[in-house]
Amino acid sequence: MKYETQKLAYPYFLAAMGLFVAQVLGGLLAGTVYVFPNLLSETIPFHIIRMIHTNALIVWLLFGFFGAAYYLIPEEAETEIHSPGIAKLQFWLFLIGAAAAVVGYLFGIHEGREFLEQPLIIKVAIVIVALMFLYNITMTLIKGRKTAVSLILTIGMWGLALFFLFAFYNPTNLALDKMFWWYVVHLWVEGVWELIMAAILSFLLIKMTGIDREVVEKWLYVIVSLTLFTGLLGTGHHYYWIGTPGYWQWIGSIFSTLEVLPFLAIVVFTFMIVRKGGRNHPNQAALLWTMGCAVMAFFGAGVWGFLHTLAPINYLTHGTQITPAHGHLAFFGAYVMVNLAIITYAMPHLRGMQPYNQVLNMWSFWIMCSGMAFMTFVLTAAGVLQTHLQRVMGIGFMEVADEINFFFILRLLSGIVVVVGVLIYVYAMLSTDKEQAQAGETSPQAAE
Repeated sequence: MKYETQKLAYPYFLAAMGLFVAQVLGGLLAGTVYVFPNLLSETIPFHIIRMIHTNALIVWLLFGFFGAAYYLIPEEAETEIHSPGIAKLQFWLFLIGAAAAVVGYLFGIHEGREFLEQPLIIKVAIVIVALMFLYNITMTLIKGRKTAVSLILTIGMWGLALFFLFAFYNPTNLALDKMFWWYVVHLWVEGVWELIMAAILSFLLIKMTGIDREVVEKWLYVIVSLTLFTGLLGTGHHYYWIGTPGYWQWIGSIFSTLEVLPFLAIVVFTFMIVRKGGRNHPNQAALLWTMGCAVMAFFGAGVWGFLHTLAPINYLTHGTQITPAHGHLAFFGAYVMVNLAIITYAMPHLRGMQPYNQVLNMWSFWIMCSGMAFMTFVLTAAGVLQTHLQRVMGIGFMEVADEINFFFILRLLSGIVVVVGVLIYVYAMLSTDKEQAQAGETSPQAAE
């Protein structure tokens, strides 16, 4: 541990892992309701279960991003975090706000807009938390060294906060509502979050491969340029059928097709850096998550996004199970895995426990990835069948739902596999490999 304030990341990572468990358990419950529709229908309606599942995802990813920033910025800036007190207060405000939102959902207190269901007071609290965080890391950068990694991470965080402000605008016109709603949702996950992901991956690759920083930074600038060039106008693929002008079908189709490029660049970048790096870093599990993130993000966000992004195809497929197939793999591959990568790298340092249980951690990698890949294939098959039966043949929605019920059973089974992988991951991160510890196999590199 080079800087004392890097320890500020520890509670953020703990909260992230705890909410990760809650999120996947919520998803498992939602998957169960698909198979047994009347389960908890009066106690906790399905829309509340789904609301908790998706909101827990967003909140734990943000906890991970905050923790990653507090861990890597001191090393990049070569100085301590500006105000540890602000970081600690920010943590508790965010955690209490998240808990209050969930309790409110259970009692029907929400605004009803997907992903932005938080009541106004919770939205205000989120903005306050974001401003505290941005002030803290910006002041740290001002007094410290400026690197491409820290600057792009900070720009991504500023973008995250600024685009969230559109959540406060809720026009009565449904087309306008959806236009500005996507300013938050799309420009987060297919815009500024990609900058955050690229910056964290770059930091990990620099630390674990020993590659020259200038090489990484050149690739980082290319990826960021591609992301902003394609992601901003790529928002148009959400505008096809919501009442916007027809030219969005052309803009959305062209630029969302190009959105595959930054994810392809990330794959090439990651594997090239690992191949050229001459260092055998002891934390092989963190390297596995880093490389896996690049691959799974490319398939989830890139390939599966492209499958139904062209307007003539989306005309038939929108609102089918192809959408959650893309959504699950994209979120998992890009943002879940980059958080798990930085947590895997940082937690042994933060806990002062080297070596940790890497073998179990790597088992969790393969279990989670296998479960999520199978879930994606199952939902894709269900979506293709649903599209044909419902949109082409004109069979009614409920009758089609019965026809694809078998796929929901398979998705539930894959969800169980994912939950098992998550539980193994958390256990691995909070335990120690006693045999290695007794053998004293800690290397000097492990302390870096």
